[in-house]
Amino acid sequence: MRVAYERGLHELGDGLLAYVQPDGTWGWSNAGLITAGGTSLLVDTLFDLELTREMFDAMRPVTDLHPIDAAMNTHGNGDHCFGNALLPDGAEIYATAGAAAELKAAPPQLVNALKQTDELGPELSAYIRRIFGPFRFEDVELRPPTATFEGALVLKVGDRPVHLIEVGPAHTDGDAIVHVPDAGVVFTGDILFIEGTPIVWAGPFSNWLSACDRILALGARTLVPGHGPVTDASGVRDVKRYLTYVHDEARARFQAGMDAEQAADDIDLSDFAGWGDAERIAVNVETVYRELDPSRQPPARPELFVRMARWAARHGGGH
Repeated sequence: MRVAYERGLHELGDGLLAYVQPDGTWGWSNAGLITAGGTSLLVDTLFDLELTREMFDAMRPVTDLHPIDAAMNTHGNGDHCFGNALLPDGAEIYATAGAAAELKAAPPQLVNALKQTDELGPELSAYIRRIFGPFRFEDVELRPPTATFEGALVLKVGDRPVHLIEVGPAHTDGDAIVHVPDAGVVFTGDILFIEGTPIVWAGPFSNWLSACDRILALGARTLVPGHGPVTDASGVRDVKRYLTYVHDEARARFQAGMDAEQAADDIDLSDFAGWGDAERIAVNVETVYRELDPSRQPPARPELFVRMARWAARHGGGH
C-alpha cells in the first residue's frame, strides 16, 4: 500500500500503524504499532526522549484503547531503543540476545561523549555535530530489554500471532524483523534502508542478503523499514542490489591490493546517487575487507566515523 512519507503516524490497516521520520538519515528512524484485543506491541522507540514523547502523543488516540503492554527493539542501535525509558512501567521489552548486549555496550552516555568530543580533530567534530546534533542524549537513561530470544519467538497481541525473527548478524550483531502474517506486514528494522545507504556495522554481507531473501519469502505486501518511506518488495531488491554491488567492488579492490579507504573512494556510486549518507561506503568496504581477511583487526567505532567524515569531506558532503 502507498503511505505518504510525512512525519508522524500512518494507518497501515488491520490495526497496524507506522510512525515515520523523514528524511531517514542518521537518527531519523521509524517505529510501528501492532494492536489487537485491547492491547498493543510497539516496534522500536526513537533516538531521544523528546522524539519518543512526540510519537507517544501521536499514538495516544490508539493506545488509550489499546495500551502498550510490550515493546520490541529490532536491534541495539540507540535510534531504535534510547526511548525505552518512556515505555509504561512493567512493559516487557523483547530483543535478541545480541541486540541486548549491543545496547549495553553502546549506552546513551557513550553516544553523548562521542557527540561532544573534540579529540579526534575538527573534521570529525563537525561531522558528528551534523549527524547527531538534532538529538539530546543527556537525559536518556538506559532501559535494556527484559526478555531476550535467539532464532525466533511468537508473541500474541490479543489473539493475533506476531513473529519475531532473528536475521542477524547483518547491520548489527542482533538484528530481528517483526512479521504480522494476518496483515501481510513486516517491520524490518534496519535490514531495510529505503532511499538511504545501508551501513554494515557487523556483517557478513551474506547474512544481510539472506535476511532480504527471508523478507521476500514472507510475501508481505507492506514493509516498514528502519529508515525511509514504507515500501514493498521493490525496496528489498534495491537494498540487495546495493549490497551485492559494494561487496563485489570491494572484493575486487581487496584482491588488487588497494587499501580500504582508497577502495571506498574508488567505487563508483553513481547508480545510487539519490541515496542519502553515501559516506557509509567507508564502513561497508572495511566490513568486506574484514570478511576477506579474518585476521584484520576491526577499527574502533570512532575511527569508522573518522573515515566517514573524511569521505564526506572529499566527496562534497556525502549526503
